[in-house]
This record gives sequence, C-alpha cells and structure tokens, in this order.
Amino acid sequence: MMGKVYIVGAGPGDPELITVKGLKILQKADVVVYDRLVSKELLNNCKDGAELVYVGKELGQASLQEEINKLLVNKAKEGKIVVRLKGGDPYVFGRGEEECKYVIENGLECEVVPGISSATGVPIYAGIPVTTRWASSGFTVITGTRADDKLIDEDYIPKKGTIVILMGLHIISELKQILLKKRGPEEPVAIIENGTLPSQRVVTGRLKDIDLLVKENDIKSPAVIVVGEVVKYRDILWKYA
Repeated sequence: MMGKVYIVGAGPGDPELITVKGLKILQKADVVVYDRLVSKELLNNCKDGAELVYVGKELGQASLQEEINKLLVNKAKEGKIVVRLKGGDPYVFGRGEEECKYVIENGLECEVVPGISSATGVPIYAGIPVTTRWASSGFTVITGTRADDKLIDEDYIPKKGTIVILMGLHIISELKQILLKKRGPEEPVAIIENGTLPSQRVVTGRLKDIDLLVKENDIKSPAVIVVGEVVKYRDILWKYA
C-alpha cells in the first residue's frame, strides 16, 4: 500500500506560526524531511518513532534537490506518511512545486499545506506593513537567488510600491545597483535578520547605503529586505508587532 506526501509550510521561523492543519499532519507523520530554517522546537511535535531527515541546503547546494525528490518518493512507496517540512510557504521561492510535481509523476498522492511566507510574516514582526493606504497599494516579492545564478532582471523591479527581497544578502552590492535603476537613492529600506525569532534584528536606512548597512551591522542570513515608504511606519507600529 502506497503512502502519501504532504508538503507543509512551517512559517517564517517562530514555531507557533505553523498552521493548525500543518501541525496536525506533522504530528501523524512517519517521516519528516525538514529544511535548514525549520525550528527545532517545531520538530518536538513529531510522534515517537518518527524518522527525522535533515536536508537543509546551503547556498550553492541546489543539486541536492534531486536527492530530496527521490527520498520523498522512496519513503512514500514504503507505505509511510511523509511530511516535507519547509520554511515559509512551499510555493513562495520554496521549490515545493518541483517536489510536488515529481511525487505526482511517480504515481503518488501529494498534498500541499500553505504556510505563512517570510515575505509577509517577517516584515509584520518588524512592525512593517507591506501594504497600507497611507503609502503603498501593492507589493512585489523577488529573490536574489535564481536557478541560473543570474542576477534578478531589472524588469521585475516596480517603480512604485513595496519590494520584499528574499535570499538577497549575498549579492547586496549588485542588488543595490539594480534597484537604483528604478528607485530613488533616498528610498527607505529595512533589513531584518532572523525574522520572527527571539534573535531578530532590524536595521533601517536608505537604499543608497544598503550595502554599507549590511556590512557595518554584520547582518547574516537569513535576512529579509524591505524597500519602500512602508518602512517609515515601523516607528509607529513596531511596539505592537
């Protein structure tokens, strides 16, 4: 009898931000395949005897994805309930769609459970709304890490609204130059390290100085970058985030 694969979003870091449905599925899993950014505290909810498999990828280890895909299928073919636990939301730069496609193509059932994306959850914990009637009627989420190792195309950078950048810290100098083609040098920016966790740090400044802000404050990954007028409202809202 074949098992089933669940691809579950664990949320942006705080273990309490997983959905109720995601938590219930995690508690019944026979195998949990989890990422680098998944809270270890969250894994305490796994049932006794569950097999925990760490598959966290560092920058430059994208080739491991094929091994992860095969692992999910092999475990499910043993008749097990398999949870692929991913940070954030599986379909927001999480490659969950690639894993789900592979599982289905191998004749197995796959269910995806959404999670709170770091693109929205992390700014909220930093007191920054990604949209507001006061300043921004929309937001764009981009990634600094692409499959072909190329930089983000400037066509993805909007002239207005909020920009949220995931996985962009390692190319911050190049990213600044791309952003400056569409946005002004005085545009407010925030860099949020370890968002939603007790170790969260937030540094704010101007776009023209974003690379210096990262260097001078020794910001480390994971970090989410927010560009836009919404950053100014942190001064009002952070106390209640």
